[in-house]
Amino acid sequence: MRRLIPKYAYIPFALWFIMLGVCFYLTRLFNTNWHHYDLSIPLDSKIPFVPAMIVVYIFSYVIWAVGTIMISHESADLCYEIMSAHVIAKLFATVIFLAVPTTMVRAEVTGSDIFSQLTRLIYKLDTPDNLFPSLHCLENWIICRGFLKCKHLKIGWKIGSFVAALAVFASVVMVRQHLFLDIPAGILVGELGLQLSARLKAGNLLKKMNKKYGLHPDQTIV
Repeated sequence: MRRLIPKYAYIPFALWFIMLGVCFYLTRLFNTNWHHYDLSIPLDSKIPFVPAMIVVYIFSYVIWAVGTIMISHESADLCYEIMSAHVIAKLFATVIFLAVPTTMVRAEVTGSDIFSQLTRLIYKLDTPDNLFPSLHCLENWIICRGFLKCKHLKIGWKIGSFVAALAVFASVVMVRQHLFLDIPAGILVGELGLQLSARLKAGNLLKKMNKKYGLHPDQTIV
């Protein structure tokens, strides 16, 4: 476990996971019966429905895990900064989910192929709300930006993370899990988290927590 996730990343990872649950699931305890807004625009009706893109949509969860672990191995300070950005961004997303609950009309999936079956499964597991901003886009944007800050990652990884982010952005609308406006909203909220984390040095709070529990390393890669 220590080889997979550095000990200084234990608390940041726990907070990331908790905030993801609070943002996406806990808010539904409050806003489920509230009025929900449909933010669809004419462009949404022109985007093709491609069930095969559900593979990209599901694979994005792997990108979140692997990408975040790779960033955490770059250095403790970068780990603190990026994970603080995740927490801050999700705090803003939580407020938006409560202030502007959204919904959408999903596609009618009639196919019997594996992609259609996976799409129906995702539809069953994930209700069409808490859409704006897209957490899929938010997560992948922060990881993509985090990769750019990594000094020890080869350029191929950085380009790959950007291409992967674009693919995820396309997938969320092509499988009708999100509307188009959810994409820029996810990017903007993710970027807001990154900027505030860097400017406010929010990562120092995680560093102090780790020092208190003896989890901060004596030396980190700079």
